[in-house]
Amino acid sequence: MTSTAPRDDRPALSAPDTQPLLEVSRQLVERALKAGADQAEAGVAESRAVEAGVLDGKLETVERSEARDGGLRVLIGKRQAGVAFSDLSDAGLDLAIERAIAMAKAAPEDPYCGLVDADQITQTQPHIETYAPLALDEAALETIALDMEAAARGVEGVVTTAGCGASGTTSASVFVASNGFERTRIGSRAGLGVAAVAKNDTSMERDYDSHQSRRLITLKSPQEIGLSAGERAIAKLDSDKLDSGKMPVVFDKRVSSTFISSLLGAISGPSIARGTSFLRDQMGERIFAEGIDIIEDPLRDWSFGARAADGEGVACRPRALIEDGVLTTWLLNAASARQLGLELTGHASRNLGGPPGVTSSNVHLAEGELDLAGLMKAAGNGLLVTEMFGPSLNANTGDWSVGVAGFRIAEGERAGPVSEVTVAGNLKDFFARMVPGADLEFEGSINAPSVLIDEVSVGGR
Repeated sequence: MTSTAPRDDRPALSAPDTQPLLEVSRQLVERALKAGADQAEAGVAESRAVEAGVLDGKLETVERSEARDGGLRVLIGKRQAGVAFSDLSDAGLDLAIERAIAMAKAAPEDPYCGLVDADQITQTQPHIETYAPLALDEAALETIALDMEAAARGVEGVVTTAGCGASGTTSASVFVASNGFERTRIGSRAGLGVAAVAKNDTSMERDYDSHQSRRLITLKSPQEIGLSAGERAIAKLDSDKLDSGKMPVVFDKRVSSTFISSLLGAISGPSIARGTSFLRDQMGERIFAEGIDIIEDPLRDWSFGARAADGEGVACRPRALIEDGVLTTWLLNAASARQLGLELTGHASRNLGGPPGVTSSNVHLAEGELDLAGLMKAAGNGLLVTEMFGPSLNANTGDWSVGVAGFRIAEGERAGPVSEVTVAGNLKDFFARMVPGADLEFEGSINAPSVLIDEVSVGGR
């Protein structure tokens, strides 16, 4: 089967113009200050998307959408309120300002709220590549999706698909604050995804594959995604249960980023300030094994978590969140930094109309030396986890459990499929014994290679 690539003569899905969005945001801030706000910040975001879905070799859905939304936050003394809205007419802006001012006057005082000081705002914002025109239209996406479905259904034993689609999205966002900070951003995203259904005389299973990229040139082919989804579904047929016990567990790279996400939640400034994190007393301590690094790189071109400044205008910079196993920083926005009496770290997130939250930018667990096959060989006999269902975490203690499916590891090799299995333990113990593999791929804003953890409690039959 030949690879499908969009032709250069197809119309490009272009990014929205940021200038009109910037003008609206500036107006919102200026008019809010005149209406009685001591401080104000506003953002406007616009997106354009096109998507095609197919089923059984036929086009099933085509969607094209455009959206423009705004948000405003105002502060009166130590009281704050925000509104999100989609009516960007003069009347719509007036209504948004009126509502925000009225709500702020009635809000309780928050001693830690407020914009960052002007001298804390970054004066330079290095350019990061996040946008490439997407030569995609409905016809192109239909062809891509049909080729992807055909590849999945071409795997012997696959009987149908339970969703198959291709999409393209471009976006622009603007943020303006009364302390002088302004930021504009544009981005692109192309995505493929298919779920394959396999069946034999005794069982039926489904599995999926997907991929997304900011550029078409680095997007995986529909044939590769379809074939992978089909083969994964076939491999799960006739799954069995696993005997309960403690054993080595290899977490495939499809699921291993869950551990990094849990770490980021545990070192979030608001969690530390509330005392609700299982890592609240671990700053400067070794919580992973020696040699383990977890890197944040917000300036990496073409990444999905890229940003030069955080949601409050503080500069973002590359850093090791975990260096040689040691925890080096909390993730702080202005409110949590004030509450903890610490310096800003550039981790504020921006929500239209809401107070800043906390987020990271492009985090990955650095690779180890063994590929997936090497990790399984090191495990000997155990479990390979390829899917997780509803992880449960006690944020105060780190106790963690999740339902999983995957494969038995027998004598260092992948063996038969297993399902209806639970793995459980404490994340502090998991972090300390985690061995990263060498199969890291950068696909999302949080990435990790496959990892091996020994002596994990596994519940089966």
